Amino acid sequence: MRPNLRRYLLAADEDANLVGMRLYGAGPFHRELKPAMAIMKKSHFVIREGDVIYNKLFAWKGTFGIVPPELDGMFVSDKFPTYELDRARVSEKYLTWFFRHPNVWEQARVMSTGSAALSKLTLNPPRFLDLAIPLPDLSEQQRIAERIEELATKIGSARDVRSKSTSESESLLSAACESMLLRAGTSAPIRKLSSLVDPDRGISYGIVQTGTEFEGGIPTLRAGDLQWFHVNTSGVKLVDPEIERGYLRTRLQGGELLLRIRGGVGELAVCPESMAGGNVSREIAVIPLTDEVLPRFAMFLLSARSSQAKMHGNVRGTSYLGINLKDVRELEIPVPTVSKQQEMLSDLESLKGKLDTLAKLQNETAAELDAMLPAILDKAFKGEL
Repeated sequence: MRPNLRRYLLAADEDANLVGMRLYGAGPFHRELKPAMAIMKKSHFVIREGDVIYNKLFAWKGTFGIVPPELDGMFVSDKFPTYELDRARVSEKYLTWFFRHPNVWEQARVMSTGSAALSKLTLNPPRFLDLAIPLPDLSEQQRIAERIEELATKIGSARDVRSKSTSESESLLSAACESMLLRAGTSAPIRKLSSLVDPDRGISYGIVQTGTEFEGGIPTLRAGDLQWFHVNTSGVKLVDPEIERGYLRTRLQGGELLLRIRGGVGELAVCPESMAGGNVSREIAVIPLTDEVLPRFAMFLLSARSSQAKMHGNVRGTSYLGINLKDVRELEIPVPTVSKQQEMLSDLESLKGKLDTLAKLQNETAAELDAMLPAILDKAFKGEL
């Protein structure tokens, strides 16, 4: 490679299309069209199609690539050195794949100076040219690049199949919830949630300001802890008991229905017994159902498409979307006898169990797919592909 510099002084009224670099060999991208009035430093550099480019501040994270046609003529700062590639010796496709190989990222880390903790671990341009690349003859490089592309395409196809399978599984469970809602509604009375909860507690949201982490404090669920049909208790925040004491209505006993009312509106789960004595933040509504309704039965009914549509139709706000407690209390579900609920719930739980098993296999497959390309690249650049 040979360094090239195309200095360009932007006019006072000239806007600029600026380019950034993605991590881990994903290459350059159009970052923004920056208006002239927001550009303080007018000295820039022009990039051209086919330039080898990198971000010297994050080379250790794989910010290498080759400029594609659509970025030709755009601008970068001096943090993005560019080079002309000798295409008589190096295949562009081969080099592009090499930039995605952790080997070159590690080389960059070792050669960089400064502190990664301060985002100042810098690979200065003279050292960039010291990076080493396995370099068979051009025809072999092209063969290797084509083989990698062939295998990467197959991996991509496998990802698409897995993604479609995941989407179909989620749709199947959603449809099953809707079916249960319709079945229950054919003969059972329709009741508002407000009539199905402990009157002393009602439906309330939790702690408005949870404060800083308090050692030995009250475990308090936040929005991110509540996921579809599951509560993640591994990273629960501990809140000062003095703060929590003001929210006794939402102090958990275990078994309550929990509904996310801010952010990811509509996500539902049943409070695990392990959270008894804990609390929730304001993003979560606590619904302490009476013995008339099984919590998981209500959870699945409210997860049905039509129930979710009603919730989302009541979402309010701009920067912080949410649903008001008044609208939550007005939500309606059919309430058959408890024995009938158990019967219907048993069928749905059986389906969900099978789908959970499938999801576990899909996650394992995803991990295997993630590991495939790095393994392929490792073999490729060892001459074993």
